[in-house]
Amino acid sequence: MARIAYVNGRYLPHDKAGVHIEDRGYQFADGVYEVWAVFGGKLTDTEGHFARLYRSLGELGIATPMSRKALETVLREVLRRNRIAEGLLYLQVNRGVAPRDHVFPHPDTAPSIVITAKRVDRAATEAKAAKGVSVITTPENRWGRCDIKTVGLLPNVLAKQAAKEKGAAEAWFVDTDGLVTEGGSSNAWIVDANGVLRTRDTGANILRGVTRIAVLRLAEELQIKVEERPFTAAEAKSAREAFYTGAGALVTPVVKIDDDLIGGGAPGPVATRLRDLYIQSARNGLA
Repeated sequence: MARIAYVNGRYLPHDKAGVHIEDRGYQFADGVYEVWAVFGGKLTDTEGHFARLYRSLGELGIATPMSRKALETVLREVLRRNRIAEGLLYLQVNRGVAPRDHVFPHPDTAPSIVITAKRVDRAATEAKAAKGVSVITTPENRWGRCDIKTVGLLPNVLAKQAAKEKGAAEAWFVDTDGLVTEGGSSNAWIVDANGVLRTRDTGANILRGVTRIAVLRLAEELQIKVEERPFTAAEAKSAREAFYTGAGALVTPVVKIDDDLIGGGAPGPVATRLRDLYIQSARNGLA
């Protein structure tokens, strides 16, 4: 079945959908996006993603393209038309189409909106998680407002490509203090040498991961000691466990960082348990 995309009020064949050449998302990366995991045909962490979407739009002064109710209707329709039961849904909102100029266009300029969806092979992702993945570390070189989920992702693209070329699944950015900030498309976690689950606090202008929030909640329910404070790359390499979280990654165990094996090279019990519980919550409509 051909994929269907939603572009500015129209449902179009995916291979024929497009935006205007002077769309500011194309010319300036002047836009934001969200990605939902889809389980059983339903969006996961709906409230968290909408809250972050509206925050990102507000921080950049981009108008909301339609009401919350209307947007939810369109999101569900994109899933229905693509017959997505297990997958990912992508939403992008740009400032709109206007003659190319760095300053904002007239306030009446309508924002652009694009929504797509794709299937995910859950069996393949589960096999990957059961084995664990490797990550590389790379110097932090992104702008200082990574808390806004913008489409300006070139440093992330380069980091992810570098990871791929080294046979890794993800890259973790490391700042000038030697502290891990986050991944190219995920939040970074470790279970440190003392058994404490740690992830960087969002006050550091890292992405306010929606899956991250859900995992923090699950860890609290399991009575796992959690500290939202940074860790160095060296601490990560000597940790009991490591993993990363995101809408696409869910909870993915990390078994190797650069050339160092983590936890003997096998997924740890904390990451494995949190992944199982997150997926269970998503399927039950609780995430």
